[in-house]
Amino acid sequence: MEFNKHTTNYLQSSTSLNKQVFLFAKNFVKHPKMLGSIIPSSPFLVRRMLSHVDWQEARVLVEYGPGVGTFTREILRQMHPEATLLVLETNEDFVEFLEQTCPDPRLQIVHESAENIEQVLSAHGLGPADYIIAGIPLSTLPALVKDKILRATQQVIAPSGAFLLYQFSPSVLPHLNKTFSEVQRNFIPLNFLPAHFYRCSP
Repeated sequence: MEFNKHTTNYLQSSTSLNKQVFLFAKNFVKHPKMLGSIIPSSPFLVRRMLSHVDWQEARVLVEYGPGVGTFTREILRQMHPEATLLVLETNEDFVEFLEQTCPDPRLQIVHESAENIEQVLSAHGLGPADYIIAGIPLSTLPALVKDKILRATQQVIAPSGAFLLYQFSPSVLPHLNKTFSEVQRNFIPLNFLPAHFYRCSP
């Protein structure tokens, strides 16, 4: 009986993972410049990035481009019961998938672009963000859009907060240095593709 229970849980988990990978890959084919990679982020990358979050203190967290929820689920697992996670996603397929698979009352899913983060926070009655987590491929965006997203992000982060960003190209670094008061840079090789990680202070 115990074997059957574990087998059922394993099969359900495998089926869920397969759906996530398929949906992510399908949308990569449709919108390669918006995703940057054909598969979701590795658990190692997720752990390394989220280790920078002060979970006891953070009450407003934001994620840009959650996709199939690779970071979203881990953020929800670790964040404070009274915290709010606001995710901004421009892809309707991903919005629908998250609404179906992440039924957490602390999660607010918005079909919107990251450049409008200030208006979205205000519309949801939320103050400055303690952390903004993102992996949207900024290097593929037009310079004006990229800079608008970064400026808007810098404006809404709490003084003690941070913008946690991973990219597959280092080309965004000059834009980060121009926008944020301090930028810490790391390289995370255990991911497909290897990623550049930036911790940006407002």
